[in-house]
Parts: sequence; C-alpha cells; structure tokens
Amino acid sequence: MPPKTTDITDDEDLEPVTDETAVSARRVVATYATDADECRMLLSMLGIAPVENA
Repeated sequence: MPPKTTDITDDEDLEPVTDETAVSARRVVATYATDADECRMLLSMLGIAPVENA
C-alpha cells in the first residue's frame, strides 16, 4: 500500500534526537538484534548509528 501523502515528511522537518535518546535506542536495538550485522543495519536505518573513529 502506498504511503499517505500526509505520512511523507521532508528531512528539513526532522530534528535530531538527543544523545540520551540515541544511547537508549542503541541499547534496545542491540538487545533485540539477532547479530551484529542486523544491529548495524537497524541503527543505520534509524539514523542513530554510532560515529566510527577514523
């Protein structure tokens, strides 16, 4: 089923989550992910992937 036009938002309308919220969300995702690859994928999809050190 295609999304409703009211469900579509511009990236400009989105605000970044707080660090505390991102940390909590990462913990939940890590708890329920079946493996490390799934965890990385889900974190990336949610936009809360940790920043890699270069």
